Amino acid sequence: MSDDAGFIPPHGNYRELLAEVVYDLTYRFCHRFLAKADRTIGQMIQAARSGKQNIVEGSKASRTSKETEIKLIGVARASLEELLADYNDLLRVRDLPIWEKDGPEARFVRRIGRDPQATYEDYRELCESRPIGVVANIPICLIHQTNADQQIRRLERDFVEQGGLRERMTRARRHHRGEP
Repeated sequence: MSDDAGFIPPHGNYRELLAEVVYDLTYRFCHRFLAKADRTIGQMIQAARSGKQNIVEGSKASRTSKETEIKLIGVARASLEELLADYNDLLRVRDLPIWEKDGPEARFVRRIGRDPQATYEDYRELCESRPIGVVANIPICLIHQTNADQQIRRLERDFVEQGGLRERMTRARRHHRGEP
C-alpha cells in the first residue's frame, strides 16, 4: 500500500452492469406495449428498478462493506431474474420467438452493451421502431449480459485478495507505523 493510498477503495461502477439501460427500456416497453390496466406493468418496472437501485446501493456500500455489497448484488440479481421471467413469459404466451443466445440479433444487442458508457439512447431507435417481439428480446439479452453472477464472483475474489474494511484499516495503520 502506498503512502497516499487509503484503506477505503473507490466504489464500483454500477453502470457497467447495464442495469440503468434495462430499467429505462423496461419502463418504456411497459408503457408502449402493455395495457394500462395490466398489473404486469408495475411488477416489471419495480423489478427493473429494484435491480438497478440495489446495484447502485451495493456499489456505494462497497467502499466500507463487501458483505453489504455482495448481499445487495444478490438482491439485484433476484430482481433481474424476476424481470427476465416476465419477458420470457410475455414472449411465450404471445407465441413470439425468444432469440437464440448466439443468434445474430442477440450478438448485435450484446455488442452495443459492451460499451461501458452505453445508455438507453444507444438502443432508442431499435426499441421505438420495432415490434413487441424484438423489443422484448433486447432486455433479455441485456439481463443475461449483466449477469450479476459474474459480479458476485469478482466481489468474492476481491474480498479474498484484499480483505474487508477492517483488514485494510489494520494494514494501513501498520504501514503508517512502519510495521510489516
